[in-house]
Amino acid sequence: MTPVRVTVWGENRHEQREEHVRKIYPDGMHETIAAGIRENLGDAVVRTATLDDPEHGLTEEVLRETDVLTWWGHAAHGEVADEVVERVHHHVLAGMGLIVLHSGHWSKIFTKLMGTSCTLRWRSEHDRELIWTVNPTHPIAAGVPHPLEIEEDEMYGEFFDIPAPDELIFLSTFSGGEVFRSGCTFRRGHGKVFYFRPGDQDYPTYHHKDVRRVIANGVQWARTDRPERAYPELLRYETGEFFKGAGYGGPTR
Repeated sequence: MTPVRVTVWGENRHEQREEHVRKIYPDGMHETIAAGIRENLGDAVVRTATLDDPEHGLTEEVLRETDVLTWWGHAAHGEVADEVVERVHHHVLAGMGLIVLHSGHWSKIFTKLMGTSCTLRWRSEHDRELIWTVNPTHPIAAGVPHPLEIEEDEMYGEFFDIPAPDELIFLSTFSGGEVFRSGCTFRRGHGKVFYFRPGDQDYPTYHHKDVRRVIANGVQWARTDRPERAYPELLRYETGEFFKGAGYGGPTR
């Protein structure tokens, strides 16, 4: 199998505007996340993109060359152009994997894919998080300690307004007694989606070796064979019309 091609997308606003965040992530959170993927998947081809890049760095060409896209956003969800969201949505339905991290739960792309508000409870304190593996046979849980401990992070708590996950892999508990479904998978069209909770900008979470392992495992899991390559007539998706091939009768070999 060829090396997985990953695009790590980051909003990159907190790092520019807040000195304490810049000290934790001097090259940006996106570069730290990318470094963790390279560290765990040595042959992966990893690029980064940010909100301020032309077309947010997510051009049609980039997405066609991306097997898995990771997404971190928080302060500027509304600044993401709708046409870029549509483009990403198209590629997820066509088989591109998507890893949504932390406050990316309120991103336009995640809420569009989920069809719900994706709201939740939170508490911005230096809170210990224990991430419990509830599906130890899942490939995303491979090599992950039980529990995975994060000494300090923001608390997220239920109710988390998402559809019932296809698979629940991790469940988080916090010092206030809260619980949260912190590792969930979904399938949308031909694409695989993994939501992973940890990663508030105020904490060095993406330097944590086990968090990096989970994200890398998620990348491996979310990769598909992008069936558009074999059956392009299946996946010429436009709003309201999935199949555009004349006389389409299903894929043949």
